[in-house]
Amino acid sequence: MKRSFFLGFVVGLLVVMSGVVLVLGSGRLVAGNPRTALKPLQVVDSAGALGLQNAFVQVARMVKPSVVQITTEKIITQRYWDPFGDLDDFFDNFFWGTPRRKQPPRTFQRKQQGLGSGFIIDEQGHILTNNHVIEGVDKILVKLLDEEKKYEAKVVGTDPKTDLALIRVDFKRKVIPVILGDSDAIEVGEWVIAIGNPMGLEETVTCGVVSAKGRSGFGITQYEDFIQTDAAINPGNSGGPLVNIRGEVIGINTFIVSPYAAQNIGFAIPINIARRVFTQLKEHGKVSRGFLGVMLQPLTEELATSFGLKETSGALVAEVLKDTPAEKAGLQAGDIILELNGKPVKDVRDLQMRVADTRAGENLTLTIWRDRRKMSISLKAGEAPEEPLARSPAVSEKEWRGMKVADITTEWKQRFQLTEDKGVVITEVRPGSIAEEAGLNPGTVIRRIGSTVIFSVTDYNKAINSVRKNESVVLLVNQAGRNHWVSLKGE
Repeated sequence: MKRSFFLGFVVGLLVVMSGVVLVLGSGRLVAGNPRTALKPLQVVDSAGALGLQNAFVQVARMVKPSVVQITTEKIITQRYWDPFGDLDDFFDNFFWGTPRRKQPPRTFQRKQQGLGSGFIIDEQGHILTNNHVIEGVDKILVKLLDEEKKYEAKVVGTDPKTDLALIRVDFKRKVIPVILGDSDAIEVGEWVIAIGNPMGLEETVTCGVVSAKGRSGFGITQYEDFIQTDAAINPGNSGGPLVNIRGEVIGINTFIVSPYAAQNIGFAIPINIARRVFTQLKEHGKVSRGFLGVMLQPLTEELATSFGLKETSGALVAEVLKDTPAEKAGLQAGDIILELNGKPVKDVRDLQMRVADTRAGENLTLTIWRDRRKMSISLKAGEAPEEPLARSPAVSEKEWRGMKVADITTEWKQRFQLTEDKGVVITEVRPGSIAEEAGLNPGTVIRRIGSTVIFSVTDYNKAINSVRKNESVVLLVNQAGRNHWVSLKGE
């Protein structure tokens, strides 16, 4: 009896164990819930992921030796007052009745340091960085990745208009320059890697993608055409390279949107712009750019319609500056530049960048829109001045229908509390005149006369000269911040 029971127990135990083995083998055993099945752990095919990872590793190894840390030094003088000076004056006056002569503030000097990045572009030791990294400093020190020694650098040339600077170090050893890519060929979504020294942390590598191209309107530089990226960029990254997955430099990390406002929004200067800049800095120590001599404004749908155009591509000439290539070639305010050397002009920024890429004396052909038809104008590009030419405000001394006008300047804006920048402002209205009868008064801004858009006194004078003396005309004006039309009867 006992033996039969023992044999049955052993057989039953073997059956249970074999069942467990089967369940484990099939991956169906789940603790606590027999109805739920856990799939067996499988090895993921990671060839693609490992390949991408290796690409980042190789790029970092290839580019880091060409990236340098830039430390700047500047001696600044600070003023301070002796905190016990007033106390001495008090006791002198209290006991002796003769206050001491007031002492001038004391001064002391201290060394202010800055940090940035740069990268080697040739075997002669030329290094490209941002102008704001080295601007106004007394000493520039450069450190390579594989040694602790700091080398003093000399400034070859700077270009504040693009925030670029070229410096040079006599390393007395072989250095490895970067490989330059083609920033015009990049696409949104491509992998990019930023290398630099954020917060003084040497040779930091961060990665992300190209978020956008052609960003502008920040007021950081005069010529803006930034690459936007979400690769982490922080103080100290300025001047470092932004490279693609092939290890080619396609941009120079320049600035970020404040982290208090947004995260992972950084901007880099395209390397194609930088290439033209540092080539001229290396050869001539300065950058020469083409120049037309016009004030431009964007072409809105409303303006395009008023000029008889169906599209808003192009750049509208708001004013032609005196003694410039544009004036000599006969360009006029109100012309719309549609093409430059046969290539369509997208917008104001596109035209500015393309003209800047030309050299002084280069022959240019402009296709413009004037009087509702196309025409061509040929001219030679001038050389852009170091400082932008200021618009010369004008005043119309001629009274027309009882009023005088002027270009809108800061003074007139403050006087009449204007918010408008476009048009002309009425400065005088004669009592009992046609202008007063129409409800016009000093401070009114005239934006259009009939179908003519008014940008300046020059436009205004041309428009009123085309109106017959006894002819009524409509004006688009802005009064108290509100646009409306008024009818101005003839004399």
